[in-house]
Amino acid sequence: MFWYAAYTSSRHEKTVAEHLRQREVECFLPLYETVRRWNNGRHRVQLPLFPSYVFVRMGLRDKLRVLQVPGLSQLVTFQGSPAVLPDSEIESLRNALTAGIPAQPYRYLTVGSHVEICNGPLQGMKGILLRHQGQFRVVLSVEMIMRSIVVEVEASDVVALDRKDSRLVLASPREAERIAAASA
Repeated sequence: MFWYAAYTSSRHEKTVAEHLRQREVECFLPLYETVRRWNNGRHRVQLPLFPSYVFVRMGLRDKLRVLQVPGLSQLVTFQGSPAVLPDSEIESLRNALTAGIPAQPYRYLTVGSHVEICNGPLQGMKGILLRHQGQFRVVLSVEMIMRSIVVEVEASDVVALDRKDSRLVLASPREAERIAAASA
């Protein structure tokens, strides 16, 4: 049993997740809460962190049963085979959302200061450090589906990754501020 990313039809993530649950297939649909304005006022809604994706835990023998779910288009593949996602990435995301860490979708980035979170439920996750309105944020990416989310962290909870030799280098809060300022 491995985790896979399943690509859904636009705005069908919740429906696909419900169909998977009805078929007793383990799935994970990370959601975030936001406020939307419509003609009849402002409403709190839960939206997918990774639009058009649902994560599915299954054996390859269940592939056909999963692909028959209405609204599910395909599994994300790499060189023609369904691409396996690391269990640790899915569990870290689950733990962070369960712990109430504020998260929201963010555009996929490939540049910036690379860091690893060293404390809290996201410990071990690697991302890109940003600064936004005086707060530190880390962009966490799921490489396989080229999607990202941004989470708020304390400067003391990140460790800078040295790009030259991939060593971990401890960043002091002042050093983290300098890194964040350079990437902003």
